[in-house]
Amino acid sequence: MSTFTIFLVLIVIVAFLLVVVIMVQNPKGGGLSSSFGGGGTQQLGGVKKTGDFLDKSTWALATLLLALILLSNVAINSGSNTESKALDSGDVPVKTTTPAPTNNDAPKTEGNN
Repeated sequence: MSTFTIFLVLIVIVAFLLVVVIMVQNPKGGGLSSSFGGGGTQQLGGVKKTGDFLDKSTWALATLLLALILLSNVAINSGSNTESKALDSGDVPVKTTTPAPTNNDAPKTEGNN
């Protein structure tokens, strides 16, 4: 498995997690934290801090996704450089073609004099 493939799998996983974290949040300030305890009047195991956790995890996953994308660009560029160096160094044999023989020596027929 190449380095770029590993980065690609990690990018897909982080992107999926980022979508899940964003979808759990409520844009009007409620979200998952307001569904437990009625908006902060009750605390069930520190659920009041759920909004902070979702906010921090969103930023962390977004930063991780950006870093993985940039690192995958470096990985794909380094992989293509090794292939181009092999082609430039002459390690690859070059195929030469010869022209097909012409038919000048063919016997003439009686009608083509």
